[in-house]
Amino acid sequence: MKTIWWRIFAALLAALLLMACQAADRQGSDAHSAADDDTTDDDAIDDDASPDDDTTADDDSSPYFAEQDIFVNHVDGYNVFRIPSLIQSANGAILAFCEGRDSIADDGDIDIVLKRSFDHGKTWTPLTVVATNGDGTAGNPAPVVDRLTGAILLPFCTNPAHDMNNRRVWLTKSEDEGETWSPPVEITEQASRPDWGWNATGPGRSIQLRSGRFVVPCNHRDKSGTVSNSHVIVSDDGVNWRIGGVLGPNTDESQVAELEDSSLIINMRDLSSDHHRWIARSYDEGETWTPTVHDDALPDPGCQGSLLETSSGLMFSNPVGDISILRHNLTARLSEDGGRTWAFSKAIHAGPSAYSSLSDLPDGRLGCLYEQGRIPFLPYDRITLAVFSLAWLTE
Repeated sequence: MKTIWWRIFAALLAALLLMACQAADRQGSDAHSAADDDTTDDDAIDDDASPDDDTTADDDSSPYFAEQDIFVNHVDGYNVFRIPSLIQSANGAILAFCEGRDSIADDGDIDIVLKRSFDHGKTWTPLTVVATNGDGTAGNPAPVVDRLTGAILLPFCTNPAHDMNNRRVWLTKSEDEGETWSPPVEITEQASRPDWGWNATGPGRSIQLRSGRFVVPCNHRDKSGTVSNSHVIVSDDGVNWRIGGVLGPNTDESQVAELEDSSLIINMRDLSSDHHRWIARSYDEGETWTPTVHDDALPDPGCQGSLLETSSGLMFSNPVGDISILRHNLTARLSEDGGRTWAFSKAIHAGPSAYSSLSDLPDGRLGCLYEQGRIPFLPYDRITLAVFSLAWLTE
């Protein structure tokens, strides 16, 4: 008992220190975001939203970092926004999904909402509702773009309000950059098992392999809520789905990436007392996975993280720490050897911060859509998009 109270005291002390330095950290980020070296024009467009407003050209090979709030609590008709998901469409639109909630609770009246940008993130469309379940829950967005057709597939889950064991799995699709969405098709029988209670897609993003197969990272719990496992569902045509490999125990929300050698790596939230991310690998497109092991280089406070394979290597983001009640210091990392070591890391937001979603952007930069707030135990005031260059991460 003394150990528990000591950890709570330590967390409170750390929270006070973080809140004291957050203003200074924000000022530093703002100052950095205003920098624009403009020495070389290697951008797909001639504007990076810097103060000089295109008096000279842009240079994405130099350090760049900028932020803007996309979803803010009590704006656009929702009290709380949580669970970000960021993807780029086949034609270069940026889609920012999240859950619009009536309250901070993980169930109740929750919709999946969307804003889109067609100018590399400078301006955004008004909020639209992609999926709703009346006064119940529609959440856990895990979108993926079909490279062959350009369609955006969106797996998600529903449950009646305050009945989190009655989870259903659905799929909707957009063929016009997220402007409209097809009526959701239920795939619960293909994507769940009778002894599962809680069952969730993502959250974050799904992937399409080079072979064309879709892989959706998921997690589930037994109906007692005491046993938690990550799993994937797979489809070779985007219509017919089935459960792939199951991982665990003590694994939870996950993200998956296909590496240069076509193997898969899955990175999972840790529900054990170790407080480090779980990882496993697959060499058969998600059918089976190696035993789960902890990555000792990735401390985990028991929070979701994001994983993204890029042309420069494997990227990962999560709030850094090993105290489960303290979410802060959202950090981006880059691995140049498929997640075996992490060569570079940098804090995106040192203050209270939680869930995140990484994506490549049309102009060659990288985006991280993440939750932040004023309270380390409830960092959910807004969802912010950080845009940065590889040079910023590796400088």
